[in-house]
Amino acid sequence: MPQAITKTFQYGKHEVTLETGRVARQASGAVLVTMGGVQVLCTVVGAKSAREGQDFFPLSVHYQEKYYAVGRIPGGFFKREARPSEKETLTSRLIDRPIRPLFPKGYMNEVQVICTVMSADKINDPDIAAMIGTSAALAVSGIPFQGPIGGARVGYTEAEGYSLNPTYEELQTSMLDMVVAGTSDAVLMVESEAQELSEDEMLGAVVFAHQQMQVAISAINELVAEAGKPRWEYAPEAKNEALIEQVRGVVGDDINAAYQTADKMERQNALGQARSKAVETLCGEEGQPSAAEVSGIFKSLEKEIVRGRILDGQPRIDGRDSKTVRGIDVEVDVLSGTHGSALFTRGETQAIATCTLGTARDSQIIDAIEGERRDPFMLHYNFPPYSVGEAGRMGATGRREIGHGRLARRSVAAVLPTQEEFPYTIRIVSEITESNGSSSMASVCGASLSMMDAGVPLKAPVAGIAMGLVKEGERFTVLTDILGDEDHLGDMDFKVAGTEAGVTALQMDIKITGITEEIMDIALEQAYEARAHILKEMAKVIGYARPELPDNAPAMTLLEINPEKIRDVIGKGGATIRALTEQTGATIDIEDNGTVRIYAADKAAAKAAVDKVREITAEAEVGKIYEGKVVRLEEFGAFVNILPGKDGLVHISQIANKRIEKVTDYIKMDDTVKVKVMEVDPRGRIKLTMRDLEQDESVE
Repeated sequence: MPQAITKTFQYGKHEVTLETGRVARQASGAVLVTMGGVQVLCTVVGAKSAREGQDFFPLSVHYQEKYYAVGRIPGGFFKREARPSEKETLTSRLIDRPIRPLFPKGYMNEVQVICTVMSADKINDPDIAAMIGTSAALAVSGIPFQGPIGGARVGYTEAEGYSLNPTYEELQTSMLDMVVAGTSDAVLMVESEAQELSEDEMLGAVVFAHQQMQVAISAINELVAEAGKPRWEYAPEAKNEALIEQVRGVVGDDINAAYQTADKMERQNALGQARSKAVETLCGEEGQPSAAEVSGIFKSLEKEIVRGRILDGQPRIDGRDSKTVRGIDVEVDVLSGTHGSALFTRGETQAIATCTLGTARDSQIIDAIEGERRDPFMLHYNFPPYSVGEAGRMGATGRREIGHGRLARRSVAAVLPTQEEFPYTIRIVSEITESNGSSSMASVCGASLSMMDAGVPLKAPVAGIAMGLVKEGERFTVLTDILGDEDHLGDMDFKVAGTEAGVTALQMDIKITGITEEIMDIALEQAYEARAHILKEMAKVIGYARPELPDNAPAMTLLEINPEKIRDVIGKGGATIRALTEQTGATIDIEDNGTVRIYAADKAAAKAAVDKVREITAEAEVGKIYEGKVVRLEEFGAFVNILPGKDGLVHISQIANKRIEKVTDYIKMDDTVKVKVMEVDPRGRIKLTMRDLEQDESVE
């Protein structure tokens, strides 16, 4: 067997080893990455030629976590890994986004990346190892890839500042969870969640990550120098300048006029007519260019015209300048059957967001390789085809919907109340009803509004905005609140969400080979101004949570009981808790630490259940008077049940200085009497006295 070639480097607290040449040797490129206790096999296969008629770059990235990596057998009937989890889908996107812009423009050969987590330690997230491994596998494969890239996770605390590649445990106390990818020269991708950090702190984290990842990039370059395959030859097709000028002459003015039409659907109709005009004029006869070739040039002219106008400082497609936010309209309580709802419209982008409150049993069970956990907050994003005026296929939730939903979730997570403050499961659903740019940020605003409408006590409202970029050489313009066309024809999609106090989420994707710190700084500043504007518009309608939950929301009460009393509430075989549920109609959930959550359809049922649980778990208080039932008689007195499972002894010897010969002469079984607790000894034995309120005679 050929010898493996390895490169090892120190990456923060972790030692990272890149190995190639021993495993998966039939792939175009394969690298086994070991990072601490994590091992990920990253493979790349590239087609030597493009399919005939291929008009897009077929890059696919598949990140997969195997249960054997942590010594577990998957659940379910089939006992094998099923469809990709949300974590696997999000990590696949995380790797795809920074590598996609580094393939040559016009490259149409299929490339497939597969990252398999083969060993994991439940301490470190394997995603950074997978990202570095993908970069290394592409770099050694010979495929025309303008990398390598590095990847880094950044945490932040006020006491220690920035940290490189924090563990799961360290992230629990971190104010930041940011993943950054980039080349040796520039940043390509940012994905983050933050606890209201400032723009300067967020930018500092990006710069820190970019500096730290250089050691990984250097190690990959060393691996390529020793083990890299010969570079594939690729040269893009030469431009047909004559045909370009012909298309420009036929429809150049039409394209320019179309992109001065503010209404999206009217603009699309105008562009469709212009495209048909170009094809009809220049195609059809033998020897003339194909419709596909003319359509490709038409797209290039669209991009050239729109970008040129922006760089020249002319009004944007809808007439705005580079910093203006489109008109905003906010409504809440728009759906009568939901617990909370909001309709958020920004220009031609619109989202209906709903908030549903549930019990602890409604929380999502997440079965990941690092273990099973429950998540009491869900945010789901739906993008139906009608939102862009199309008739499309309706199927399972796609990668884009999962990614946009997770970004919106990250954006509002920092302002959610704790489970102790608000022990409900919360589900947000954002239905995109119109889309023309940044529907994920509309979902952030809608989520915040719908939760406040439902009475969820958010720490502060959250708003989000998408920034764009047009860059040619040294000239560039940063755009606030980009349209769909500006996203498609521009160079950057830079989304920022946050409160008035700071940033809660940041996501950046670019289509060029990197952007500078200066551009990011300008984008963050413009995003702050836009976010402040949107928050003011939201506050005109609702600026804080309603003081009470809606009538149709489940009533909920949180109790803390002595963990030793849990068995008393549950009862033998669950008999007691079943009886409580049947009597009150409430749902009762008990955790091992003694936390009791009581959910009911109304407040009366919740109160009844609370009273019952308190009765069962109450302790006898010295000096307090109880009404109890006589449950046992002895020669020396009576045992009275004052609380569930709590009997106390009343010594009965005399009444009004007259000795009692028989206890039964004074008290009978099943009598109801009032007693006072005199003492509770260390063993829990209760001493009582009894006062006959009518005769005012003491019994001792």
